[in-house]
Amino acid sequence: MQEKTRTPIIIDTDPGVDDILAMFVFDSLHNIGSKSIDSLLAITSPELEILAYIISFGNTDVHAAYDNIYKLYQAIGRHIALYPEDATRFPNFSPTVPPLLVVGPDGPLEGGRHFAQYFHGRDGLSNISERHPDLNVDLGSSSFCHNFQPVKESGVEVALRLLESRPDRSITYVVLGPMTNLAQLVHQHRQTVVDKIGRVIAMAGALDVPGNTTSVAEFNVFADPYAAKELLVPTDLTSGLPLDRVILTPLDITTNHELPLPHYIQIVDPAFKSTAQPSNADGKSPLVHFTSSVFERTREIMIESGKDALELHDIVAIWCAIENPPEIIPAGSLPGMSPGWVIAERTFDIERSGEITRGMFVTDRREENTTYAPGTNRAEVQALLNLRQIGHGLLESTALPARVEVEDPAPEQRQGKGVACLVETPGPSVLLQLLTRRVWGIQ
Repeated sequence: MQEKTRTPIIIDTDPGVDDILAMFVFDSLHNIGSKSIDSLLAITSPELEILAYIISFGNTDVHAAYDNIYKLYQAIGRHIALYPEDATRFPNFSPTVPPLLVVGPDGPLEGGRHFAQYFHGRDGLSNISERHPDLNVDLGSSSFCHNFQPVKESGVEVALRLLESRPDRSITYVVLGPMTNLAQLVHQHRQTVVDKIGRVIAMAGALDVPGNTTSVAEFNVFADPYAAKELLVPTDLTSGLPLDRVILTPLDITTNHELPLPHYIQIVDPAFKSTAQPSNADGKSPLVHFTSSVFERTREIMIESGKDALELHDIVAIWCAIENPPEIIPAGSLPGMSPGWVIAERTFDIERSGEITRGMFVTDRREENTTYAPGTNRAEVQALLNLRQIGHGLLESTALPARVEVEDPAPEQRQGKGVACLVETPGPSVLLQLLTRRVWGIQ
């Protein structure tokens, strides 16, 4: 039987708690950069091929994030050594051509650096380096071997080389952290990106929901709003990304995809508790010990915020890449999606340096029929309500509305109406089943 074509994918990320899980499930990614849990998802998915990990600042500093790839591979290697029959569950762990490991940007295009260490810890993995020293990596040990290739090139150089080495429009570039490396790549080699890149999938932004870093900003955009704006809100056709190949997975869709930790306890690790009762490697597979150790502090933080679950933000982006490989479509059209996946075109701008709104998606709802009901022009709707003597809602103004003209940029100043944003997936339960089956081998 002929082997099914695998999607080459580049993952550009800042390895943290959820990123490690995503890499586990999608183990066949062409990826540049990857977070810890995201990496687990990637390493277990035969649909993808991992080309490289380009590690960025974000959840923690770039060097701590870089070390997390070593910790992840060590955990998988220890698991396979004890359970060799499970090796087939990790098709991307020992590939013929090892993925590249690259140190990417250590800060944003402009402005100061912002980390999410308050959530992910100093090491990016909930401080397991202090709480679980048995999971640290001794690079000088003869027993440690890794199935990736560290290189000295920059993230831009590696991404460019990979794009040029593959057929046109074949690679998916997945951004799970700040968009800095991709912005630098577009700055320096935009024509190559336009000619070669197949699809860009980015976990970024909050359109109609609150932010997760500030009241208005999602973290990846908050960390480098300059890069996000340059790529997603280009001023003309000669800058930014080719938007007909871009899909955003914002907080609006990712937040309700969760790994309930009581579910994790029930089916994966009945001994899982918290930092007060840290995971003990005895009696557990190395993989379960690793994920439980990572989740301990995360669980405490999430419970403090009102839920006993891990939100799978970046994992949704990886899942989207697996289920929706690149395809060539007419310029200006929305990207094609597989059954069960729905996107909608949204128009917004991005605040870069506001006193309290850094990283905010300033969403244009004037012509948006999927958000607030008044739609095209709220003033016009209020005028119609007055004309028909229909009562106003509690939040509606009863003042005589003024005519408001909706400005529309000249066609030569914009690439399209907006950016394709994911609004529907096959469902949180489908992702949860995929995650538990691929990462922990539980049907």
